[in-house]
Amino acid sequence: MAYKVLVVDDSSFFRRRVSDILSQDSNIEVIDVAVNGQEAVEKAASLKPDVITMDIEMPVLNGIDAVKAIMANSPTAILMFSSLTHEGAKATFEALDAGALDFLPKKFNEIAKNSEDAGSLLRQRVLELARKSGSVKRGFIRRPVSHATPSVRTTSPTAAPAIKPRFERKTPAATPVSAKVMNTAEKPANTVAPTKLRKSSGKKYKLLAIGTSTGGPVALQQILTQLPANFPLPIVMVQHMPAAFTEAFANRLNSLCQISVKEAKDGDRLEAGKAYLAPGGMQMLIDGTENAAKLKVMEDNSARVAYKPSVDISFGSAAKIYAGEVLGIILTGMGADGREGSRMLKNKGATIWAQDEASCVVYGMPQAVAKAGISELSLPLAEVAGSILKELGHG
Repeated sequence: MAYKVLVVDDSSFFRRRVSDILSQDSNIEVIDVAVNGQEAVEKAASLKPDVITMDIEMPVLNGIDAVKAIMANSPTAILMFSSLTHEGAKATFEALDAGALDFLPKKFNEIAKNSEDAGSLLRQRVLELARKSGSVKRGFIRRPVSHATPSVRTTSPTAAPAIKPRFERKTPAATPVSAKVMNTAEKPANTVAPTKLRKSSGKKYKLLAIGTSTGGPVALQQILTQLPANFPLPIVMVQHMPAAFTEAFANRLNSLCQISVKEAKDGDRLEAGKAYLAPGGMQMLIDGTENAAKLKVMEDNSARVAYKPSVDISFGSAAKIYAGEVLGIILTGMGADGREGSRMLKNKGATIWAQDEASCVVYGMPQAVAKAGISELSLPLAEVAGSILKELGHG
């Protein structure tokens, strides 16, 4: 039976184009279209599609508010289309926060080699989300709690004092961790879910490295917002994302997290308590020495490398600098990027974890490292942050 898709856009040209592309796959049936967000909400409830493709800027009810209403009344896997602008990026992340699972630039042929590749990419994304639609409808995939402000909250007037503001903290260069990460008074504002990691391995680490793709923005937000301001390692992150989106995404994370988050720049020195997001369209490598590491951000015009940025490339460079003193984590994402970089880290003695299938939007990248026997642990997304803190705390 074909997966049912509802196409939502106020442009008749784009509705027709998306419908024609999707209908080329016998496993996809475009059951209807909607011309605005309000109509999308009504048709989502009555038609119960497996996937909805949704524009952001529409009359009557915009895409973000439509996503909120749909997820509240008839949860459905939603793929957003957004413009390749700063404002378009901000709106996209708001839509993901509201419950959308994935996004593509509205001119999605711009991230593919040709129109045929672009159509294939769209169909592939829709099919992946359709396979996850049952979990969405049953509430197995949940969104992180939105944060209106970056302030650190406590539960009551008598609660333990909040972490000191970021500007009051002097952050040393990355050093091995051999003591507890945090004490009772330094717990992150968000409650970390119980973890299945029974006990710390006792290993010393100098870097946390994370790779992800489809579903990654939500997953990264859920993890990073649970890390305390005094997190003892630098963090490098590779998220498959267009160049126009990574700076806005890094800024958004920085406004929500207690740690510092920024889009990586060439020459950035890796410091504890700071997270560096690889720029879209570029490659991010780690250079220098393990005690004075810095980032090398460079253009990549090679046709042989499918992903820019690439998890394999960043993880491989981490293996050369830090050897086994890396905790590498592969989160939700399509494809197998990160498998070979994780293998290089593993061969040097590093620890590799993967997100479990049930909590992934797309169980591609984590499955690749799990099936290859590279990852040591598969964790639900809700338990990743707690497991990181437990492992680094040596408790």
